[in-house]
Amino acid sequence: MKKKILLLGSGELGKEVVIALQRLGQHVIAVDSYPGAPAMQVADDFEVINMLDGNALDTIVAKHQPDLIVPEIEAIRTERFYDYEARGIQVVPSAKAANFTMNRKAIRDLAAKEVGVKTANYNYATTLEEFKAAVAAIGIPCVVKPLMSSSGKGQSVVKSEDTIEAAWNYAIEGSRGDLLEVIVEEFIPFDYEITLLTVTQKNGETLFCPPIGHRQERGDYQESWQPMPMDPEHLKQAQEMAGAVTKALGGAGLWGVEFFVNKDGAIFSELSPRPHDTGMVTLAGTQTFSEFELHARAILGLPIPSVSLVKNGASAVVLADRETTSAPDFSGLDEVLSVDGTDIRLFGKPTARPYRRMGVVLYSGEEAIEEITQKAKDLAAKITLVY
Repeated sequence: MKKKILLLGSGELGKEVVIALQRLGQHVIAVDSYPGAPAMQVADDFEVINMLDGNALDTIVAKHQPDLIVPEIEAIRTERFYDYEARGIQVVPSAKAANFTMNRKAIRDLAAKEVGVKTANYNYATTLEEFKAAVAAIGIPCVVKPLMSSSGKGQSVVKSEDTIEAAWNYAIEGSRGDLLEVIVEEFIPFDYEITLLTVTQKNGETLFCPPIGHRQERGDYQESWQPMPMDPEHLKQAQEMAGAVTKALGGAGLWGVEFFVNKDGAIFSELSPRPHDTGMVTLAGTQTFSEFELHARAILGLPIPSVSLVKNGASAVVLADRETTSAPDFSGLDEVLSVDGTDIRLFGKPTARPYRRMGVVLYSGEEAIEEITQKAKDLAAKITLVY
């Protein structure tokens, strides 16, 4: 039962994955590009490498001989995963899934062309000239994203012709890894966005968690809440699309599948083959298992009979407002934790920069979901970083 697991990416989501895996008796090696990353603080062992260096990745795989490789970020030389999988190492959810979903081009083409789910119209560009042509073809307003990025970096909306070049530069600057290409998407008028946490199992049916609503700024989530009240028919559409795309990619694990929702129904947006930042709301006990516990069970092949809503809850982020070379302290914790139904996760990141996520406030209660979300937001605002 005990497995050796190589976790590639050691941020706050990876930290919770390590905790969930260790509660099931597993041995985890946390890997990231800098020392002292959150998941390293709780893992059995750690490595510091550039995961875009395929030779460095090969070296630590050979050194540790893991049973499972669990990618938690985008900037990895994922094409190496096919070889690892061929050698008998389990890649989570699968080498194909990890390789496709680390690149918005691969996953969007699979979803729209191969699986045939409903998406926004889109185009790609690798040069400014191609970008201008793509914007002209899609139309203004349009959404611009790097093909490989995280936490909303490089994402913007082109609202007028005089912002086209700035959007291109911002997208390229926000790209992770060595892939300098962007996707230009049709701007979809939507009523709200959801994350549908989807669990694929080795020996069980695909499960869907209660939908999570969220609000974004700069392409990064600020608050999330569960459940998101929505039309049952629109939820069914989202579940069918999430089931189809995850089946096409294969493998077992938890997926964060994002949708826009308007009066016409659900529209596929993006997919992550791992726990999702908006899913941190599940740490408030909103459902029978947190997204991290679900991921741990699924990748180990342990049964998950069902997932159901337990209570309403919300999460709100705590952001840094300046750059530092050391870890900040926090004030206001006593005031926040004195409120019944509140919990906090401080991530332990060794440095700060403007808008970097340093923690999250969790709140659950008997109030309506809108009030719960506002309460989480208000409580998060009471926490101040001390530099």
